Amino acid sequence: MEDLPENLDQESLFQGLREFGISTTSASYAPLGFGDYHWHITGDDGQRWFATVSDLEHKEHCGHGAPAALRGLRRAMDTAVHLREQGGLPFVVAPRTTSDGASLVPLDSRYALTVFPHVSARPGEFGQKLTERERDQVLVLLAELHGQAPPKCTPTTDMVPTGLDGVHTALAEPSGTWTGGPFSEPARELLAEHEATLRGRMAEFGELVARVRGRGAPLVVTHGEPHPGNLILGEDGYVLVDWDTVGLAIPERDLSLISDDPAALARYTELTGHTPDPAALALYRLRWSLLDVAEFVEWFRGEHQRTSDTEAAWQSFAETLDHLNSEVPS
Repeated sequence: MEDLPENLDQESLFQGLREFGISTTSASYAPLGFGDYHWHITGDDGQRWFATVSDLEHKEHCGHGAPAALRGLRRAMDTAVHLREQGGLPFVVAPRTTSDGASLVPLDSRYALTVFPHVSARPGEFGQKLTERERDQVLVLLAELHGQAPPKCTPTTDMVPTGLDGVHTALAEPSGTWTGGPFSEPARELLAEHEATLRGRMAEFGELVARVRGRGAPLVVTHGEPHPGNLILGEDGYVLVDWDTVGLAIPERDLSLISDDPAALARYTELTGHTPDPAALALYRLRWSLLDVAEFVEWFRGEHQRTSDTEAAWQSFAETLDHLNSEVPS
């Protein structure tokens, strides 16, 4: 995020760091990604860390409402810790734990802190195209992850995200007025312009869900967002960051972000014996865009101000709707 979190002072961050055994008086804000807030930290002992503050009021994929999101985020971070420490997966960039084993620290009723080791390597970028060799390297990691026995703390990821209810509600009230902030009415109008496309794509999604569920594929531990933006290439290969989306799902949840062509996923099939289901790949690629729409609708219907982050969200909202329209089956 470009903007600092609302109503969170730096001393709260430092206090949270102390609970992880990190003493520092210096933190450099890192305007990276979209959704969480990040800082580069150098402890008084010279050790470097990467601190992430999550806004629990906007963490729907972890749980609806701040208390539920806190529980969901804790389960996700506990899963990452287990995968690295008990599962022996070195590519999992798991959070540091406190002296009593906690993987996160609530800073107040809205924000929670996680702390990760600094990774000195080249990060990727969202939308970056992987070479065939790079793609196969990532598929090796995913095959190893999917072969892990699920820790008891691992959340189950619903194939149909609850956030889509908000889109259905918004489409059912086309004449209402949205008053949350400067992008509210423009967002409502843009949604209305794309109503036919959205209804059609959500119906298509429903059909894919019914088809894929009927096949009863087994669930595995999935990362959820193994795209290049969450990959860091070091001397020993790739590592995966951002495990807040970890969850039990069918393998295609991860594989769909690598390719929608089963032939391009042959390395995964070779390692696991599982041939990716084209319908499931299509389902999760469509799910990604529809979930983006749901999150933007919730954001713009709620209270907000004009900031660099809301301006970026508005641009992404329009691009996502255009993308859904351009991919309508002929």
